[in-house]
Amino acid sequence: MMTLKVNGRDHQIDADPDTPLLYVLRDDLELNAAKFGCGLGQCGACAVIVDGKAVLSCVTPLLLFQDKEVTTLEGLGSIETPAPIQRAFMEEQAAQCGYCIAGMMMQAQALLQRNPKPTDEEIRAAMEPNLCRCGTHMRILRAVHRAAHLMQTADASTVQRSGR
Repeated sequence: MMTLKVNGRDHQIDADPDTPLLYVLRDDLELNAAKFGCGLGQCGACAVIVDGKAVLSCVTPLLLFQDKEVTTLEGLGSIETPAPIQRAFMEEQAAQCGYCIAGMMMQAQALLQRNPKPTDEEIRAAMEPNLCRCGTHMRILRAVHRAAHLMQTADASTVQRSGR
């Protein structure tokens, strides 16, 4: 038995420590945004954020997540109040089939947390582990830029409201 912190909540998990995190998220915690794509860490559909970094959950064993903070797409926002990255992907219509999009958003979120104003080249480099077979790459690029702007706008209004 181990404790796994996901989306700010502790969960007691009874699974083999070598089990890939993706299976625990989907099967035990019923968090289904991260997808099984290739099972080899080559497509990015399974990306989640762990302590601020994008991690491919299909190839990373559960034992590596003890005392770590795991964030899935479900932990960013909701249908009623989407996070800036979710809102930007919707506004830019960055999804076609949608299978890769959760992983794309998590990879982009991790990038924007460490670099709030990325260039096109930085976005492309960060998104390289993720594949989109539908070809929405240009819309995804626009969505990441839009999310960066939304995050900066939200940060600026928070500062104004707090009087800092």
